[in-house]
Amino acid sequence: MRHSRKLLLLASLISITYDASAQNSVTLYGIIDDSIQYVHNTDGKSNQIGLQSGQYSVSHWGLKGNEDLGGGLSAIFTLESGFDLNSGALTGSEFGRQAFVGLKSDRFGTITVGRQYDAVEDLTYEVQPNAYGYYFTTPGDVDNADASVRINNAIKWASPVIGGFQAEVTYALGGVAGSTGSGQSYTAAALYTHGPFKMAGGYLHIDNGNAATSSRGATTAGSLFFSPVNEAYASASSINIGRAGLSYTLGPVTLGGYYSYAEYLSDANSKFSGAERYNNGSIYAVWQVNPAMLLQTGYDYLKSHGDSSATYQQVTVAADYYLSKRTDVYASASYGHASGKNGIGSAQAVIADSYAAAGTNTQELVMLGIRHRF
Repeated sequence: MRHSRKLLLLASLISITYDASAQNSVTLYGIIDDSIQYVHNTDGKSNQIGLQSGQYSVSHWGLKGNEDLGGGLSAIFTLESGFDLNSGALTGSEFGRQAFVGLKSDRFGTITVGRQYDAVEDLTYEVQPNAYGYYFTTPGDVDNADASVRINNAIKWASPVIGGFQAEVTYALGGVAGSTGSGQSYTAAALYTHGPFKMAGGYLHIDNGNAATSSRGATTAGSLFFSPVNEAYASASSINIGRAGLSYTLGPVTLGGYYSYAEYLSDANSKFSGAERYNNGSIYAVWQVNPAMLLQTGYDYLKSHGDSSATYQQVTVAADYYLSKRTDVYASASYGHASGKNGIGSAQAVIADSYAAAGTNTQELVMLGIRHRF
């Protein structure tokens, strides 16, 4: 943590001493989020009350830089690190959330290299319910709808917005000698915005490494295997994910929904045969009661089939109240239910992607939190 304090001090000095013109800048930014919450059924226990960092928004800090190179061309970079507010510990590596550098052109778009979000996450997130609240996403995040995965060694191109349309593609080099396809990831997505209407969709492919050379799981993509929803399929040879959604804003109300299809494919070195497939659908409504108050509700339905079969249902209601432009307080209540088999036993309820599995077929979560942006 001493190293992190030094970085923060350095960032503050940079923000003061760097050219402060609009064309050249370095910005220190972040979110601090903490909540007190009650969970019924978690990790095989009946009840739990405690503090949890980063529930509505992951607590993190970062640096963004821009240098005007002239002719509509700029050099850009981002370094972003997550942390646990209640322990002070990093959540992953120093800049595990994002770390990239690139060039941005007003005419030709932006190209960046480094550790980044995939293109599908960048563009489809805008029409997903979890863009408004954390617990409105797929149980276990089997479709990466909540960005559990970042992509290492990634080259990304993002088009400029033309007539409301934007596209992105990402390719990550596996870097394995003698096997260029091992561990690679690639993705493409598009977003269209027209007034109050938004529509987006995309495709993500992850090669999960070559088990024949003892590198299964050695991939450019982060892991999606942290809950019993898909734990049985960690030996998958590859993962294919498609996501699409839309939203429409009518006055103070936004209505939307998204669908995803995820398949976990096996080979001779996998611990399962055939494929496991997940179909997920979600609908939501957001009401901006007044400039300070936002209410939201959403329902998610996840069905797996193939190697095994399980059904997961989840409903959430939430309220968010802004005390200022940068500080808000929020409350949320969620209920999850599971049935069927998940490949290693009976399906367990898992609310969204960030809480321990229930150990049984139902789970309830209630929380009250505060969030500050800087």
